[in-house]
Amino acid sequence: KTQKGFATFGAPHFLQLIPEVLGRALRAVWWQKWGVHRRLRPEEFGGRTYVKLAGTRAYPIDSSITTSLQSGGLSAYFGAGKRYPNALLPQAFPEGAPCHPAYGAGHATGSGAMATILKALFDENTPIKNPLQANSAGTTLVPYLGPDSTSMTLGGEINKMASNISLFRNAGGVHWRSDHTESLLLGEQIAIALLQEQSIGFNEDDAFFAFTRFDGTKVRIYDGVVERVY
Repeated sequence: KTQKGFATFGAPHFLQLIPEVLGRALRAVWWQKWGVHRRLRPEEFGGRTYVKLAGTRAYPIDSSITTSLQSGGLSAYFGAGKRYPNALLPQAFPEGAPCHPAYGAGHATGSGAMATILKALFDENTPIKNPLQANSAGTTLVPYLGPDSTSMTLGGEINKMASNISLFRNAGGVHWRSDHTESLLLGEQIAIALLQEQSIGFNEDDAFFAFTRFDGTKVRIYDGVVERVY
């Protein structure tokens, strides 16, 4: 109570943790992309489907997909004169999808890692007072009066921010849904490992980190131990 945090539990400590965990997360996910999974992008899969249907390549695409496009449930939407003239996937980015593999997702891994650090550093139960949202034209902020407007918390908004960053990469057409769901967890695990490492070197009595994981479980990290809180 008579001590102010600085090198530990102070501004320099907090400002160091966020970029450090991001760097670790991006290096870890780059290995997963190139050294383990090498998963193709949705854009590439659409292209392979297109040339398979055209008969110019024999990619091993499951017949349930090609049948659906040609005579099944998707046939009403895809084809000449229909809403989508072919199986190519539209892209939100004019340059198309990134040229590195889809899984894991760098944005999702980094977001999951940084969100975990933020929840560990601040009281995630802090209520969000007087929440705002954009008006219908997107020109100004107006009060948010949704059914959860009086129960929003810092932890919930941090989780939402991480998910939005990740999910809208899916909406842009450059990632699969599982790139989002699993890469957030990869980032979380990297952050937990960093917090374990940090906790070993603290001199403060009873120093610990505590937060709620993405799956809803609560954990406490101290002396290099990750303990589930019941």
